[in-house]
Amino acid sequence: MAIENLQGTERRGNLAVLAPRRERLAIVSTYDKLCGVAAYTRALERQLADIFDVTVFDLDQDLLRSRHPRVSRLADRHIKEICTSLAEFDVVNLQLEFGILGRETRDIRRRLTWLANAAPRLSVTFHTVKRPMGFPYGDFLRRAAALKFRIAADILVAFRRNQRLSSGVARLLHHVQQRKPVSIIVHNRRDASDFRHVFGFERVFDHPLAFHSAEAAETAIVQATRRRFPLLDQLPADAVLVGVFGFLNDYKGFGTAIRSLYHLPKTHHLLIFGGIHPNEIAAHQPIHPYLMSLLDDAHVDARLGKTQGQRSGRAGGGSPNDLSARLHFMGAPEDDDFLAGMAICDAVVFPYLEVGQSASGPISQALELNRRIIASRTRTFLEFAAYHPGTVEFFDIGNHLELAARILARPQYEATAREPGRYSVETNKAMYLAANSAASTAKPRFRRDTERASAGQREAG
Repeated sequence: MAIENLQGTERRGNLAVLAPRRERLAIVSTYDKLCGVAAYTRALERQLADIFDVTVFDLDQDLLRSRHPRVSRLADRHIKEICTSLAEFDVVNLQLEFGILGRETRDIRRRLTWLANAAPRLSVTFHTVKRPMGFPYGDFLRRAAALKFRIAADILVAFRRNQRLSSGVARLLHHVQQRKPVSIIVHNRRDASDFRHVFGFERVFDHPLAFHSAEAAETAIVQATRRRFPLLDQLPADAVLVGVFGFLNDYKGFGTAIRSLYHLPKTHHLLIFGGIHPNEIAAHQPIHPYLMSLLDDAHVDARLGKTQGQRSGRAGGGSPNDLSARLHFMGAPEDDDFLAGMAICDAVVFPYLEVGQSASGPISQALELNRRIIASRTRTFLEFAAYHPGTVEFFDIGNHLELAARILARPQYEATAREPGRYSVETNKAMYLAANSAASTAKPRFRRDTERASAGQREAG
């Protein structure tokens, strides 16, 4: 489904009508530059500035993620100070990734309860949706019978955490909505269905992540050149650039992209825009294990692997399969360089594993930049493609041979500008206006033709 063109929608009454004055909207979120939720919040702040009087409350991650008892008390005080300020606003939107409220489940639930109770009206944007699950008795009993009590205990702890952050959070918000309007905002239809049918909410709004207007995206494309990146100065003019984006983490599947290089011509180069997340930096660790695995996939510097005891049996001096000349680590760029990096790539690849993500910011930005997108067939990306049919080329998770074939083949879809009125910054604004309005259940209207196209895309997937 795609939201109808917004011109004149307020006059026709399709959306919640703007109040005589701009209502005051508080967005509670992390604002850290190194966080995906923060990047979306910064984009949302720009988008909503002309329909709300927006103030962002930055959740201090140094306080909130600490396990030290004294710092934890300071974190609670930090949340209570925000709660005191929320009384001055008409409506509050919480950009919720559970980890930004704390590491421990009890801390997350306690702080979420305070924020929800303090909001005059509330909308919660879920960046991850936990689903209720049955207890894995078989696995638990097998571990216990094998006297692996620590693993069995971990299974129990993980189950309880999931229950408290799925059904437990739903019960909390049901209790809150007995006293005030509560809207749920999610980034795919599967999550929306869960909130409506599993958790029983009525005010549920779904929209894919949207960051940049067409004009801003065009500006980023025009300003992007290879010269912007000194690390690429030595590349030949005919080099074909394949990019992957995001912090280095197992679930990103970047190893699949590296292995695909063995089946691509030597003119093809892989650019990795992203580094180790600051939360993953460990004291006295010579190299992060996942980074080491990527170097191993590329057979980079066999002597380093031998030193670390991870590549036994190789002679020193490198490997004939060394891909170091075609593999480029571009670091963790600022927002503008992140977009420029996408814009210079001939193909943008998302080789992620299935980990139950609700959405991906980078794939939304790649679409806005009108890049060729090749993605693994995860539920996240299939849900994304349902909103944007005819934009994503898929390959099976981990199949580096299929990925290489996709890259070499002609593009499956023409790189034409998206049709006006599809899911975009403008439709995202309309959705946030409806979700945060005092009106009961006013929702944007949807076009039937695009709804049918989206349904066809899902069936094809």
